[in-house]
Amino acid sequence: MRAIVYDRYGPPDVLRIDNVPKPSPAARQVLVKIAATSVNLSDWETLQGSPLYSRIGGLRSPARRTLGSDIAGWVDAVGPAVTRFRPGDEVYGDNLMLKGGFAEYAIAPESVLTHKPAALTFAEASAIPQAGVIAWQGTKGAAAGKRVLINGAGGGSGSFAIQLAKQLGAEVTGVDNAGKLDFMRSVGADTVIDYRSQDFTRSGPYDLILDLVAYRSVFAYRRALTPGGRYRCVGGSVSALLRVLTIGAAAGRLTHRRLGVLAVKEGPTHFAPVADLCATGNLAVHIDRSFTLDQVPEALAHVGEGHALGKVIVTVN
Repeated sequence: MRAIVYDRYGPPDVLRIDNVPKPSPAARQVLVKIAATSVNLSDWETLQGSPLYSRIGGLRSPARRTLGSDIAGWVDAVGPAVTRFRPGDEVYGDNLMLKGGFAEYAIAPESVLTHKPAALTFAEASAIPQAGVIAWQGTKGAAAGKRVLINGAGGGSGSFAIQLAKQLGAEVTGVDNAGKLDFMRSVGADTVIDYRSQDFTRSGPYDLILDLVAYRSVFAYRRALTPGGRYRCVGGSVSALLRVLTIGAAAGRLTHRRLGVLAVKEGPTHFAPVADLCATGNLAVHIDRSFTLDQVPEALAHVGEGHALGKVIVTVN
């Protein structure tokens, strides 16, 4: 089968297309014929091996030769003890531990998959698991009368988060680069900020900040929160996360503000509610561009370099 592989961390040009053996599912595993795989920032980080935690399981070289976590496709075969799926079923899920979505077939644990809603295309379904869960859990606490700021709001998780916070009645400010301001408005943001020209931590204050980038000082974020306000970050460098968990948490307690890292809960139980909203038309899946399997390096660069407006998809079969 055809797969995009890499053997060392680096820029997109370390990726290459190769013919590799088609895998066979072990106990409680499912072999999925891939229809579509969405690109996440975590793919870009694991490609480069930075931040350091993206090298878990492979400090010097990648533990998994093929990236791609958020997959959608057809069940091709099942291993022993699989009870929920049979060949031909349409499925999707976040295969974060095994990855392998940038290939014609991928092995996934039965536990990370669920049946694809009939109302969603494979591309739409693949866009939801990781980005949707972050947005769903990250906007918890948004409500009518609350002010919410989303940093990195023009990407996949951000476009979901804007919509979810607005549905909960919040006033939403989206922060990203200048090329994404119109997109954030179109998704529903009340106010948009170009972080390169305006210090968004001096606006507000906000009751909730969801930070999808995490590059500012924890003291700046604390300043932007209301008393009792909550800041949660996803991703960022190891040093930035440690500062949030230590200095940020301590400083927040002293000033009655809560600063911490969003502990994302994974699995179908957590992403299926987002997919249900999308399937019923209550939440939009914004797909910026679709790439072929041969174009995975370009797809990863489009996301990693900050150009994507919503989600980016790789279509396979």
